[in-house]
Amino acid sequence: MNSRCKISVVASLVVATLTAFRASALEPSLHERDARPTTAAVARGVIYQINLRAFTSEGTLAAAREKLPSLAELGVSIVYLCPIATSDDDERREFWSPRQKKSGMNNPRNPYRIKDYYAVDPEYGTEADLQNFVDAAHSLGMKVMLDLVYLHCGPAAVFIEKRPDFVKRTATGEIENAAWGFPAINFDSRELREYLWTNMAYWVCRFGVDGYRLDVGDGVPLDFWVEARRRLDAIRPGIILLSEGSRAEDQLDAMDLDFGFPFYSAIGGILANKRPASDFARTCEDVAAARPKGTRFVRYSDNHDIANDDYENRREKVWGDAANRAVFVLNFTLDGTPMLYNGQEIADASRHSIFGKAPIDWTRADSDDARRRRDFLRNLIDVRRGNPALTSPDVDWIEPSRPERCVAFLRKSGDETIYCVVNLTSESEREARSLSEDVVGVETLLSDGRVSVEEGRICCDLPPYGYAVVKLIK
Repeated sequence: MNSRCKISVVASLVVATLTAFRASALEPSLHERDARPTTAAVARGVIYQINLRAFTSEGTLAAAREKLPSLAELGVSIVYLCPIATSDDDERREFWSPRQKKSGMNNPRNPYRIKDYYAVDPEYGTEADLQNFVDAAHSLGMKVMLDLVYLHCGPAAVFIEKRPDFVKRTATGEIENAAWGFPAINFDSRELREYLWTNMAYWVCRFGVDGYRLDVGDGVPLDFWVEARRRLDAIRPGIILLSEGSRAEDQLDAMDLDFGFPFYSAIGGILANKRPASDFARTCEDVAAARPKGTRFVRYSDNHDIANDDYENRREKVWGDAANRAVFVLNFTLDGTPMLYNGQEIADASRHSIFGKAPIDWTRADSDDARRRRDFLRNLIDVRRGNPALTSPDVDWIEPSRPERCVAFLRKSGDETIYCVVNLTSESEREARSLSEDVVGVETLLSDGRVSVEEGRICCDLPPYGYAVVKLIK
């Protein structure tokens, strides 16, 4: 190559490098981008998770349908069912997960190990039972989400023999297992992708379901979910997609919600006296800063995994009623969508399992404790729904006078501003904050302590695990 050619090649490389650098420099960071818009149903929603094996003594869709009016009366707007597709009955224990064995239920039928993605498991009922459940929920103004398990399948899944490429294989053709010892779904197969996209459309078109919780959602390639979103929107815009995951890019083009793992972990550490209350605010800020603006999370204090794996230390037992209420206040006044789990409305603390029947103790539903919990949650849901600031996407964190003990924040929407403070300790606290000159008064929306205005300050005297939710009048 002569010198002129060499110079030309070098110049081209320099130009290409500079062009790539400029494009990279101009590309906005993830937090400078906006999360995809969602619906009012998600933004203002309240989710209730039903584990059918624990929700009623019968463990069926028909029995669960009878309890839907009580959920609607509580204020629930979205019902999310653990998997109802036919689970694998293969009894070879090498294909059982460690949790499945540890449960002691000796039941091969793990609802998160699917045999047939297109059939209702007979344990829960029939197709007609599912249709009746969905229709009943819709008649009460509630949406229905199903749980989809696409990371792995059961060892006897109906497609494995006819379509061996639907699961991952070793170089010698042996099936590769994903986590928990189950065969891994092969997303390199275009036909497999079509099979599952059609499956997502099937439950929407056949039964009218309104969305999906996606088990281990960030274990599945994101481009699969992006295409699923496109196809579902073409069928019926507004289908809810909730990922059980924490992939930062999820909500750019696919998801409505992700699971709030970091928030639950932070709260658990604080209530165990291992972390200061300020860690909760810091966690929320750090998570938001690493994701697109407006990213939404499901906020919860219990779910089927927690209840199943730590049933001897249910949150109701370990935290106690007052601390549980404090966490509910946080979950229902912060951004995102709050979620209740099986029996939390009656403070149920009995054993639950996803591996066999271990139902809620509904005999205590008429106890004073259960009535107080229901009334508390109903009031909390009404406050959330009745004040647009509490369902807005923005949170302004405030440093309280004792950040190691309390968290405080403002929620705003238009001219509405709501001040929230929660004591996360077992001791009484007083939290005072100066009011701006344009505030002429306050309205207490929710509190289990004393709220007063003294010398231009709002003062909240909070009992152990106490809270105050106060609208500032301007």
